[in-house]
Amino acid sequence: MFDVGFSELIVIALVALIVIGPERLPRVARTVGALLGRAQRYVNEVKADIQREVDLDELKNLKSTFEDAAKTVEQSLHQVEQELQATGESLNQSIAAAVEDKAETAVTEEAASAIPVAGEIPAASAQMDLGLETQPAHEPAPPPKA
Repeated sequence: MFDVGFSELIVIALVALIVIGPERLPRVARTVGALLGRAQRYVNEVKADIQREVDLDELKNLKSTFEDAAKTVEQSLHQVEQELQATGESLNQSIAAAVEDKAETAVTEEAASAIPVAGEIPAASAQMDLGLETQPAHEPAPPPKA
């Protein structure tokens, strides 16, 4: 702040020696040194407080930036979730419609195959087995079990 060189300090020390005197000069020098030390500590504390406030403001800005980014991501995820739900519902409806169409087609084909054509023996009666087979005459019937 002030540009004080070595020669100016010598002049100030000589003037202080002449004005204050050699008996009180050491005590005054100690007092001035202590006051300068206190002033220097006070200035350092103020600088540290200012730096902490600046850092706190930067952290608050960083926090708000992260919160905004988090809100944006959350909104995007919510939008994607809604799109996925809509797509899932659409797929479920498509699958249900396809299954329903296939069932209707199967029922129609089954009904068409169940109607006998004139002169044709239905397939079910051709395969009918009543289980009334008789045993051949050359084999005796098995004895009843007791």
